[in-house]
Amino acid sequence: MRFRFNEAKATEAAACFLRLRGGRMKYLKLIKLLYIADREALARWGRPITTDHYVSMREGPVTSNVYNLIVSEPMPSQQSIWHAHIRTVADWDVELLSDPPNEELSRSEKSIIDYVFEKHGHKNRWDLVHETHKFPEWKDPGTSSTPITYREILRAVKNNEEVSADLAELKAMIAAERIIQPV
Repeated sequence: MRFRFNEAKATEAAACFLRLRGGRMKYLKLIKLLYIADREALARWGRPITTDHYVSMREGPVTSNVYNLIVSEPMPSQQSIWHAHIRTVADWDVELLSDPPNEELSRSEKSIIDYVFEKHGHKNRWDLVHETHKFPEWKDPGTSSTPITYREILRAVKNNEEVSADLAELKAMIAAERIIQPV
């Protein structure tokens, strides 16, 4: 049970964090902030912001598709909204090239991004790695990676009744998305 990844929305969320940081930051810090923002949205509303998929890696939970956009070169034949607005530069940094369209994020989602940045933006990437290693949904995969489900995140941040209700709502939202926007 997963949302279809919305690259435009993830790009807009990443751009918000990059703007708050002056336009550039370590990519490990960015993917941690995005993960924490999605986790916070799941805790508050039972749904994520980025629609990314999550995996446990050695350095903690990761927004998988964003990670792949950062570390992979775009295919020449593909138009990538991420690569049109954000690029990977030297020293493991990502840099905001230009603001993406402001069409995907709600005010409430932007307020979570602001909240997460206020709470965690001053920390360095290794502090965030250490912090996210304490999240119950993270399991050390060694040199590999393992998926993290919405159920695991919700169990870490909510009680059982809320988890069941949120999972039912997520399932309905994902089914509706597939009807409205078939593959």
